[in-house]
This record gives sequence, C-alpha cells and structure tokens, in this order.
Amino acid sequence: MTLTPAEADAILAENFAPWVLDLGLSTTETGERHAVLRLPWSERLAREGGGLSGQALMAAADTACVIALSAARGGFAPMATVQQSSSFQRAVAGQDVLVHAQVTKLGRRIAFLDVTLTAEGAEGAEGTEEPAARATSVYALG
Repeated sequence: MTLTPAEADAILAENFAPWVLDLGLSTTETGERHAVLRLPWSERLAREGGGLSGQALMAAADTACVIALSAARGGFAPMATVQQSSSFQRAVAGQDVLVHAQVTKLGRRIAFLDVTLTAEGAEGAEGTEEPAARATSVYALG
C-alpha cells in the first residue's frame, strides 16, 4: 500500500522536530519506493551570497528519505539515519527545490536510498534537469 501525499504530509507533521517543519517541506508525489518533496525557497535558509544553505538541503534530503521509506513500508515506523553523504553541484537561489528520494535496497533491518535535489525549472543545455545536489543515505529500520 503506497502512501498518498496527504498521508505523507501527516507523517511529517506528526513525527518531525519543529525546526524540520520550519523548512516548509511538502510532499508532491509518492510511489511504491520513492517520494518527492518540495523545499520552498526562503531567504531565511540562504547563506552569504544568496544561495540555499547546504544544511537545509541535507535536512530536506534526510526527511525525503523517511517519507520514501514510509511509502515503501506502507506507513511510518521507527528508523534512524546511519549515514548520509552529500555532494553539492550548483547553487540554488530564488527557486524551490524538488527532493526526489528513491529506495534502492530495502531489507528487514537496513535500507539504502539515492536522493537527487533539483531547483525547480533548472534545465541544462540539453533540456535536462541539472541536479543542485545528490545524496546517498543508509537507514537502520526498527
């Protein structure tokens, strides 16, 4: 059973710390093994020079992983981030970010995910979306 975006947003509201909720994340899509969240642009999340901070992007990636795992498992259950590795590829300024988390391996006790963060409407020279950042994550499942 896949979660609806509304059910995913309820998981966000009921299970995340207030500072995570302050990011303004919302679920735009869920599937059998993935979730897409929107991180709205906010000057409060920008660093010097006007780019969105890496800390905000990493928190959004981590949060999207929890929603993708909840979708894959049919609902929220306890889990913990074991490892997250992030690579920042281009600055984001003045645009929302779409955070796509994909479960690549789901075991009984551990899960692996890939995350792509893309500025909404950011297209490269060949018309393809260019990621602002990528992350890989490992989760322990309860």
